Amino acid sequence: MSDALRYWEPRRIVYNALLALVVMVYFVINWPHSGRAVSLEGILWVFILAVLANVCYCAAYLGDLFVQVSGFRAAWQKWRWVLFLVGGAFAAIITRWFAIGFFSPSGNG
Repeated sequence: MSDALRYWEPRRIVYNALLALVVMVYFVINWPHSGRAVSLEGILWVFILAVLANVCYCAAYLGDLFVQVSGFRAAWQKWRWVLFLVGGAFAAIITRWFAIGFFSPSGNG
């Protein structure tokens, strides 16, 4: 378990920074409409989505722990960065869809 924590927790910062960057890019691209779209309720929705994104990030622990107790532990430790990249890309795509919905004038990309 401590190996999983040591690996995944520092990368959570990169994961959150990536998702924040996606949101900021779409906010800037859709300015000035995006500025008018910001409200207290919208900020609360973004907070809820950020929490849910971090809950989904924790799913990596399940796979990591499962493989670490198997005979594939050594190989997994060399290749688990692939899970981080695929999961980060998937999360960025989902974040992009939400950002388009929040900030673009038409609500579709």
